[in-house]
Formats: sequence, structure tokens, C-alpha cells
Amino acid sequence: MAKTLFDKVWDTHVVDSIPNGPQILYIDKHLIHEVTSPQAFNELKNRNIPIFRPKQIVATADHNTPTENQHLPVKDELSRNQLQQLQQNCDAHGIELYALGHQYNGIVHVMAPELGITQPGMTLVCGDSHTSTHGAFGAIAFGIGTSQVAQVFASQSLLLKKPKKMRITVNGNLHENVLPKDVILYIISKLGTDSGTEHFIEFAGDVFENMSMEGRMTVCNMSIEMGARGGMIAPDETTFAYVKGKKFAPKGADFDTKVAYWKTLKTDASARFDTEYTFDASDIMPMITFGTNPGMGMKLTENIPNANDSNLEKSLNYMNLEKGASLVGQKVNYVFIGSCTNSRIEDFRVAANYVKGKQKAPNINAWLVPGSQLVVKQIQEEGLDKIFQEAGFKLRQPGCSACLAMNDDKIPAGEYCVSTSNRNFEGRQGQGARTLLASPLVAAATAIAGKIVDVTVPVLEEV
Repeated sequence: MAKTLFDKVWDTHVVDSIPNGPQILYIDKHLIHEVTSPQAFNELKNRNIPIFRPKQIVATADHNTPTENQHLPVKDELSRNQLQQLQQNCDAHGIELYALGHQYNGIVHVMAPELGITQPGMTLVCGDSHTSTHGAFGAIAFGIGTSQVAQVFASQSLLLKKPKKMRITVNGNLHENVLPKDVILYIISKLGTDSGTEHFIEFAGDVFENMSMEGRMTVCNMSIEMGARGGMIAPDETTFAYVKGKKFAPKGADFDTKVAYWKTLKTDASARFDTEYTFDASDIMPMITFGTNPGMGMKLTENIPNANDSNLEKSLNYMNLEKGASLVGQKVNYVFIGSCTNSRIEDFRVAANYVKGKQKAPNINAWLVPGSQLVVKQIQEEGLDKIFQEAGFKLRQPGCSACLAMNDDKIPAGEYCVSTSNRNFEGRQGQGARTLLASPLVAAATAIAGKIVDVTVPVLEEV
């Protein structure tokens, strides 16, 4: 029977099944952080249940962490307590933890792939919705709730109903200055934020085959913004080259054996999907959102829809924007390049390449937040930090930062922020903050101009 990529990975992890009901799915890797794990640890403690496989768990501090002065005690009491609790729980159960200051510390969905923890054919879960990021490797990866975190702690398995399957194919050549973030924002703008409900998505076609691993992670990261359980891209030579040599990747003959298996992880030609969509790469341009969910996006060259829609009107009222308006020229005072969507080295290369030899606009507060300590190291080794410094930018330390208002990096009420993160909900970046999602290139261009600019046309130097 012909199988999809999703079927092949899912079916090899089924421990047991209930006829016409849920299945018990074995979990290869369990990623945890300080926010969604304390309650699960407490549940097991109260029920006197041990952690079943602590060596399959990897922990990091990322959500509540400050991005300045990480060598000092954390000022915020709640954040400090959560970080201390994570340390205590990991010490008590023999769980690997990359705490603040550790050379491998970083955002959970950045540090796991760059260390080779994430590998093709795996099942991975985390108490975080953007666990879908890891699907870029041909893995089944998805976010779980706190009660499910406890379930994996206790059994290394989950009781689940198998999701439906969707394939999104994009073929053709992308225009210049169109980045992976633009590709996924375009898809979400066309299909909507509920189009993936109950589905796991496979992204297929020339565009994804030609993407780097970091670009694929950006796409799969935001598959959750379509309402999907997760997204996947079939592993190929790009995947194998990325994994090879990573700290926790298989070595020598073991790696060759793994690659031989990984090469089988692709959808059979006659396999069927519950839902299919196809797009032409030539229709995709640099994107930006204008509303309060990721589906409210448009090409930079377009105007805000002039539709009679109460949700649109509510969103535009919050954003203080008008129907029919263009966002090109819109003044912005904050720019954030970071988050588990766009805080990898390629994102900072794009930004550095644009800002080199230029100066940040005086009205701009630009927060550049690498996704991990290893990304910080790469930025320094490549001299990107000097480029940012000379352009008037300031690099912060790794963490989730201004993606969500769980730390000190909040956007003030009423202010606009062009952000490379994944969500633009009301209050996501701070109470009353107005978020405009875009690619690292659009964010960097905004920081230089002090306003949103069209990156599809050459920038004219002022005389």
C-alpha cells in the first residue's frame, strides 16, 4: 500500500491501536523548557510516578529568559523561580539541561536542530506549539499540552488520533528578495488560519527542495499558524549534509546506515492525501501582515483589503490602519529580528548584508536576538556583529525575546513593530502592541528607513 512521508514515520512509531480509535505513539525525543514543564513534573511527583526515559528528554531555558545581562541573577521573580525550578527538576531526574550561560543554550526549536538532536524519521514533542519547526527534517514534530507533557514523562508515548494528511506543492522560481518567510506568509494568506485543522502538512515541490534547512525550518515553524498539527518536508541531500557532523548526530558507519533509511522517507508516487493545494512560485512576493492573525497578510505592493468583514474591521481598529491603505511608508519605531522562526545564522546574514554601510534610522529601536549561543558564536566569527554595531544596531543575548510578552522585551502600547516572529495576535508582543510580521530582509530595510519600504525596488540613496 502506497504511503505518504507522514504515514511512513507515524506507522513505525505506533505501539498499539484501538480499532477505529486512537493509537499509542512512541516519542523519540521530548524537548522541554521552563514554562510548560513544572506542572507536569509536579503531577508525576504527586502520583509517585518516575520519569520513564530521562535520557530521551532535553531541556533548555528560553521563554522567560532576559536577553541582557544573562550573567546576573534574573530580576523578574516569576521568571527566576521558573528557571530555578527547571534546574531542580532536571537535576533530580538526570535530564540534560542547557541553562542560561551554557554554550548550547538557546530557543528550544533552534538549539535542538543545530546540535543534531533533531533527525529525520523521528517523533518529537514539546510543550510549545512551534515544535512543528522540526518537521523540516522529515520528522513528525508537534506541540503538546502540559497534561501530555506528563504523559510523555511517564510513558514516552502519547494516546492520539492519527491526523489527516495535506500536501502543499509550490513549483517554479522565486523572485529576488523573496525569502522562506514570505513563502509561508503567502500560503497562509491564501488558505487561512484554519485551513490545516486536523491535518499534518507535507510541503513539496521545487521551492522547498531548493530551500536551505534553515528556510525549511521557517516554513514548518509557521505551519501551526494554519491550524495544522505540524508540517513536514522530505529529507534529502540538503538534510543529510546539515545533520552530518552535528554533536548528537550519528557518526561514521552509523551515519551511513541512518542515511540509507532516511532516503526511504519520501511520499510514494501513488500515495493519496486528504487535501491538496498547489501554488506557483512566481506569484509570491515579499509579504507583510496588516491585521491580528498571520492569515491577514498581503504583498508589500498591495493595499489592505477593502472588504465588508467585521473581523477585519476589528483588527484594523486595533492596528489603527485603514481599509485600502498601503503599508509602504508606514512609520515604525520598533524592529525585532529573532524568535524560533527567524533567529538562525542565515537570517542575520540577510540582515547584515542589507544594513552593511548604512545607518539605522534614529526613530528605530532595533532588537536583534540570536536564537542560541551557537548562533552568537557564528555571528561573531563571521564579523556580522561589527556590521550591526557600525550600523547602530545592538545584538542581544539568546532567548525568545520579543516574540511574546513573557519577558522584559515588550513593545509599548500603540507602537508598531515589524517582527520576524510568527504571531501578530492582540497583545502578543505586549499589551496594545501592534505587530507586523515580515521577513528578516523587510525588517532590516524598515530599521534603516524608519518606515516600511518596498524591497522589490532598488533603494535610492539620499543626496
